[in-house]
Order: sequence, then C-alpha cells, then structure tokens
Amino acid sequence: MRLLTTVAALRCYLTKRCSENAVTEDLRLDEITGWYQTAVGLVPTMGNLHQGHLSLIQRARQENSTVIVSIFVNPLQFAPNEDYQRYPRTLEQDQKLCEQAGVDAIFAPTPEEMAVPQKSIQESKVTQVIPPSAMMTGLCGRSRLGHFQGVATIVTKLFNLVQPDRAYFGQKDGQQLAIIKRLVADLNLPVEIVACPTVREASGLAFSSRNQYLTATAKEQAAALYRGLQRAEAAFIAGDRNSNKLIAVVQQEVAIVSTILVEYIELVDPTTLMSLEKVEEEGMLAIAARLGSTRLIDNIILRDRQPIIAIDGPAGAGKSTVARQVAANLGLVYLDTGAMYRAVTWLVLQKGIAIDDECAIAELTNLCKIELTPTQDLQSSVRVWINGTDVTQVIRTIEVTSQVSAIAAQSAVRQALVKQQQSWGKKGGLVAEGRDIGTHVFPDAEVKIFLTASVSERARRRQEDFHKQGQSAINLEQLERDIAERDWKDSTRKVSPLQKAADAIEVQTDGLDVSEVTAQIVNYYQQCLSQC
Repeated sequence: MRLLTTVAALRCYLTKRCSENAVTEDLRLDEITGWYQTAVGLVPTMGNLHQGHLSLIQRARQENSTVIVSIFVNPLQFAPNEDYQRYPRTLEQDQKLCEQAGVDAIFAPTPEEMAVPQKSIQESKVTQVIPPSAMMTGLCGRSRLGHFQGVATIVTKLFNLVQPDRAYFGQKDGQQLAIIKRLVADLNLPVEIVACPTVREASGLAFSSRNQYLTATAKEQAAALYRGLQRAEAAFIAGDRNSNKLIAVVQQEVAIVSTILVEYIELVDPTTLMSLEKVEEEGMLAIAARLGSTRLIDNIILRDRQPIIAIDGPAGAGKSTVARQVAANLGLVYLDTGAMYRAVTWLVLQKGIAIDDECAIAELTNLCKIELTPTQDLQSSVRVWINGTDVTQVIRTIEVTSQVSAIAAQSAVRQALVKQQQSWGKKGGLVAEGRDIGTHVFPDAEVKIFLTASVSERARRRQEDFHKQGQSAINLEQLERDIAERDWKDSTRKVSPLQKAADAIEVQTDGLDVSEVTAQIVNYYQQCLSQC
C-alpha cells in the first residue's frame, strides 16, 4: 500500500496503475479477450477511520481492481465555531486499517496541497462548487452555513484528481449523499455514486468519528436517536404515513433522555431533500441532536411500496425460471431485466454494429424504447418489445446469448436500462433477476437471493434447453468451458461485476428442481414479511 501526500504523486501512481493494467490485459489476450477488472474505486474520508468507513472500503475492494482512500480534513466544510482544529487526526492508525482492508493507496494531502486555505468556505477565495440552494438550506444546512459548498468543492476536486469509476458514501450522511448524487448528475461527472448502509454500534448508535468525543454513558444516551427512528419505522409499517405523527414518535422516544438537545427531526424526500407532509413513495426521516458539545446525525428510509425480491447469480443458475415461478406464486410482477439486455443485443446485431463500438451502442440504447408486457404463459411470462418489434423469441438464440454479456458490461447500456428498471421499481411488488440486481439496481430490496449451481450442472441444463428449443447439439465440455468463461467475465467486468450482496442468502440448486427452489425462496420471503 502506498501513502501519497501530493497531487503529483497521486497522478503518477494512477498513471502507473493504468499502465500495469494495460500490460496485464495484453498478457491475457490469448486466454480471454476483452474483459478485465480495471475499475478504480474511491472512498473519500476525513480519517479517524471506524467500522462505517471500513464497510465502504470492503465494498470498494469487492468491486474494483484499484481502491483509493482519501484522508483529508476539509477546512472548507467547517464553520469558524466548529471543531476543525480538534477534529481527530489518526493517520498512522488509519494506515494500518487501510492496509489490513486491502487498500491500494491512501491520498492524504495537506490543505495547501489541495490549494485551499485553512479557512471556512465563506472566507475562502478558491473556486467553489455550489449545489442547489434548496438542497443545502434545510436539515444540517440551517446550522452549518457553507458546509455543503465546502463538501461539494472538495469532493469535485477529488473526483477530478482520482477520476474514479465509483465513489462510496454512507447513508448516515443522507443529506450529503443526496447532494453529491445531484452534483454528479448535474455536472455529468463519469462516476457512479455507491450508497452504502449505515453501520451501527451494538446499541444502534451510528458509527461516527465524533463518537469518540462521547463518554461511555453519553454513548448509551445517544442510542436514543436510533431507537426513536426505529419506533417511527414501526409506526410507519403499522400504517402511519403522516409527517407530524412520525416525527412525534421520534420526539417522544428521544425526550426520555434529558441530556439530548434536538436540533431537528424532519421527513424529507431522500433524493430532492424537500419536506414531505406524507410518505407517498419514500421518505427520509432525519434527526440531528447534541449531547453536550457533540453533534450527532442519523436517518432512516421509509418506503411505501410492496416488497422487491432481487435474485442474482451466475449464468445458467436458473434465475429466470425461478423468478417467474416465485412471481406467479406470490402474485408479484416478474421484471425480466435480462430480456432488456438481450433486446438491446439483438438490436445491435440487427443494425450490424460492432460489439466493441461502445459509442454507437450507447447512442442506440439511449434512443431505443423497450416494453415488457405480462402474459399468462409461465414459460414466457413477459413479451419483450423493442422499438415496436416483438423480440420475445429471437432474443433467446445462441447468437444473442453469446454476445449479451459483452453488451451488458458496457457502462452506457447499463445506465440507460437501470434507470428504467429503478423507475418501474418505485412501487415495488417485483421479482427481478440478473447479475447485480441486489447490489446495484435494487440495493434496498427487501429480499435478496443469490442463486447458484455448479458449472457442470449449469452446462447440463443449458444443453437440455438447447435441445428443447430444437437447436443443434453442443458438446457438454464446450458448454462447461463457455460457462466458466462467462462466470469470469461477469465477476471481473468493470461495470457492476457479479457479486453476492452482503445481505443475500445463497441458494445452491444442484439436485433441486424448480419447485423446490421456488418453495425455499417463497418461505424465506414470507418469513421476512412476518418479521417486519
């Protein structure tokens, strides 16, 4: 692991890493062409790392070949009366934690190296990035004037310096997360923002670098914030949707601890941060409070939707068949995301576009219109249309199957289709399957399944499928090689590699028929609902 403290060293390091990846790719060209995990993941921090930070680093390590952790106590996001000078700085300890977590490099510049004075944003003369005022003036923005301009300015500088494919932020800082997502969207920055769940101490208190300001007793008292949010969540599940009622539930719980001084409790839209009177689809119930001189924040997301079941797994594991059966059994909608990628692949082949012409494919995907219409046929529970053409059958050919992984791995294709999938998922009530449904498309799915089977079992099933479709016989050994290669491609691709979500349960399907697998998932779904 390298410790880099200057911009020059960082740029040199990243250039060298790119060069090393290029050499590695050249060496692998004889084995498997065109698929390499070369993505860069960035975890921006202010140091004093804790379990919350480590969860971000672990996620980044899973999904990228290079992981950079920035450690920079940003003076621009501190007001004159805040704790910039005494904010904990523990670089030596942070280095050890990063090394243990498999970080490739730490970027730990001084304010001078980042070209920002040790002054607040209001006093600074540096070029600033200013997010929409409506997103900054509520919640923490009321008491922390200039804070989010300071955050946005430094985060933008870090994105420009590192040029990561993905950047990782925690849901605990919900307002910051929403603002950074908006920043990336508005400025068309080529980075995927990955939101990670809040990590908590045993008491429920969200991990924070400022927790070390608290005594053991104060930490116990601070846990009332999360208890209040949990009580509100329980009221929400019971049917309360009104903002005033939900906020009152939190206030009642927090008021039990007299030492907590509440700054705000609000219900807002988690994307726009606009105040909500009632949760229509989803809301973020957020709280900020002080215990002595220590300021703490927390939030919880409330979703008024039917549950989503996300089924991930390698190619040939039977995801689509099982997903259709589960949807039919539970009366949910089957969202055939794989069919969407296949439809785009079919269109690319029809247009005669080269598979590696990513620019042409990006344009085609963003202009095409895909429709999925339900049918009564369990074997083909959706009909698939692209630009008005019914492609339900033709997207299952060997020609499409052999190329769909290459198309699905292209960033522009994924972004266009995921946007549509997430739009369909707002109301929930879906069963969706794919390679990254539980990790990227619906990371908040209520039920996550990782469906898998041995390579030999999947090859045998694929051979049977081809036989049933009347297609020419394919050697079983060749199918095993193809599936093993597909697994490697999917798990190491730059865009959303195949990964088992941390909160997914694995279902090994060797020796099980479809009805048995379906029964396992339905039982698990019903258990999850009964525990809510």
